[in-house]
Parts: sequence; structure tokens; C-alpha cells
Amino acid sequence: MTTTLATPYSIESLLGEEAEDLLTYKAKVAKDLLHLPGPDFVDRVWINSDRNPQVLRNLQTLYSTGRLADTGYLSILPVDQGIEHSAGASFAPNPIYFEPENIIRLAIAAGCNAVATTLGVLGAVSRKYAHKIPFIVKLNHNELLTYPNQFDQVMFASVEQAWNLGAIAVGATIYFGSENSTRQIQEVSLAFKRAHELGMVTILWCYLRNSAFKQDQDYHLAADLTGQANHLGVTIEADIIKQKLPENNNGYAAVAQATGKSYGKTDKRVYTDLTTDHPIDLTRYQVLNCYCGRAGLINSGGASGKNDFAEAVRTAVINKRAGGTGLISGRKTFQRPFEEGVQLFHAIQDVYLSEAVTIA
Repeated sequence: MTTTLATPYSIESLLGEEAEDLLTYKAKVAKDLLHLPGPDFVDRVWINSDRNPQVLRNLQTLYSTGRLADTGYLSILPVDQGIEHSAGASFAPNPIYFEPENIIRLAIAAGCNAVATTLGVLGAVSRKYAHKIPFIVKLNHNELLTYPNQFDQVMFASVEQAWNLGAIAVGATIYFGSENSTRQIQEVSLAFKRAHELGMVTILWCYLRNSAFKQDQDYHLAADLTGQANHLGVTIEADIIKQKLPENNNGYAAVAQATGKSYGKTDKRVYTDLTTDHPIDLTRYQVLNCYCGRAGLINSGGASGKNDFAEAVRTAVINKRAGGTGLISGRKTFQRPFEEGVQLFHAIQDVYLSEAVTIA
């Protein structure tokens, strides 16, 4: 059963001084170019693709669950941080989440469309919950126990294992730009092919990873670089793209200037005609690179902090107004008391349910 908690804050009050700008801004690239979320998204966008009927059914199941059911938007709880950041670092703030069942309970109580977590977590409780909320098995991870620490996504699970425990989807990460990205692209592409054969939805964490991307700013968050990562993701048939919210732009030039070497390919019109420095325009460029929204863009909620509610609502507003498909929020929700985690999810979901928050 979904627990409903009233939030004491309005969207405008959480946005603070940015409220008018974020809620009224008109994007540089017209929304008419996009395939926008809606109740008919699967029928309108995916029906003519090569996805088989089982994939279409599971896509529809994903979009038809939770508080955002049949809106075309997604709210997902991801908990792979026990591997990605270590269990101690992730769960010490709230030790109840060392217990896998509480992860599933949070997703259900919060009215999420799905829960995305590890093979071990979902396998431990699959018979009790696989029919109650859509499962997404995260197939690969970066672990930090090896010394010295390395940064490489390696397979922890197979598509068949995910299918056997009742998952409707698989997720994976590629560290685009890293020295291991070529191998990761090949591994994930094969996994996604097999997942589609078995009727499962595919979700790709399109993250950047290279020390060269950290210059005067952190260009792991650049719209042009993350946008290209998204484009590589949809090329290997990710049905949904997970990406960090962009904070800057012109990463290609920054890397080339810092290294003194030519880097990548771009076009000046990306910066003059397709983007500005406004966060909605930067995020819209990410959506454009998801085949104009054919593959839904979900932005990540980020690390937990002092202003989680305001930050989460801000991210949701930017994502929605840019033409994105939703938010995937982990640490901001499970690193706080259970009921507060539910309330934060509801604050995010209320953005997507609000008729006042329109597409820019």
C-alpha cells in the first residue's frame, strides 16, 4: 500500500528565488521537436520500434505503477550504493537499509514506479515482492574494496539471473570517456540485446569518468559531453537514459585547452543555437541526444545534504520542463528516516503531477 504524506512546502517555496525563472522560462529549442512524456507514451513512441511485445508490456508496466502511473513520468528508487560507495558509507546514516526488505518497502510506500538495486537485494526478497513493484536489476558495479581503488564497471550479474527472479528491467553503467569504456560498451550492448530478447526493459547510467574532465569546472557535468554520452547510450538501445543534471557546458573545448590536444568533435551551433547557460536549456540538450526524447531521460537526485527537499524539487522541475521523463533518487531518500524518505519522494512526484509545471 502506498503511504501518502502531506508536504508542508509548495513547489514555489522550495525553489525560492529561482521559482519565477525556473517555472516561466521558455527553452531555446522548441518543445515541438521532442517526443514528450504522456499517458500514451508507449503506444505513441515505442509501438513502431523493434522492441518485442514482451518489452512493450514491461515498459507499460513500468509507466503504469505508483503515484505517477499513466502520466508518462517515472520516479525510481535506486540503491546500488552499497557497492558503488560501500555499504558502510551508504547505510551507516540509516542502518535499517542494511536489510534488503526495507529498500523494497521504501519504494512501495513512496509510490515509486520501480526499485533498481542489486541482484543480491532483489534475489533475497523476490518471491515476496516481485509481483508488487517492478524490479530493475543493476547488472554491473564499481567496487571500492580493491586496493588501490580502481574505477571500472564490472558485471556482477547476468540477464538470465535478473529474468529468473522476476525483474522487468535491467540497468547498467558505462563510464564513458574512461580507459575501460570500450569494453564496457561491448559488454552492456550484449547484455541489453539479451535483455530485449527476454522481454526486459533496458536502462543505462550514462556517466562520464576521466580525470581530464575536471578542469576549472567539473565537466563530468557538461551538457555537451553528457549529451554525447546519452547519444551513445541510445545507440546500444537503452530504452531509458539515466544522467546527472548538467551544470555547465563546452566540455570539449575545456578538455582540449587543458591538455593541449585536439579532443572529440562538436559544432559551434551547439553553443549558439541549441543551448544557453540556463539549466533547462542544458538539460533539453541532454533530451535531444536521447533521440529527441524517444528514450526517456531520468536525471539523478545526487548525494544527500542539508537542502535535500529543495534540491530534489529543483532537479525535478528542470527535468520536467526540459522534456525529461522523471527522477531517480537514492541517497537523498534512504539516508534519512523512513517517513521522511517517503515524503521526499512525494515532493518529487508532486512536481510531475502538477499541471502548473509545464514543458518549457
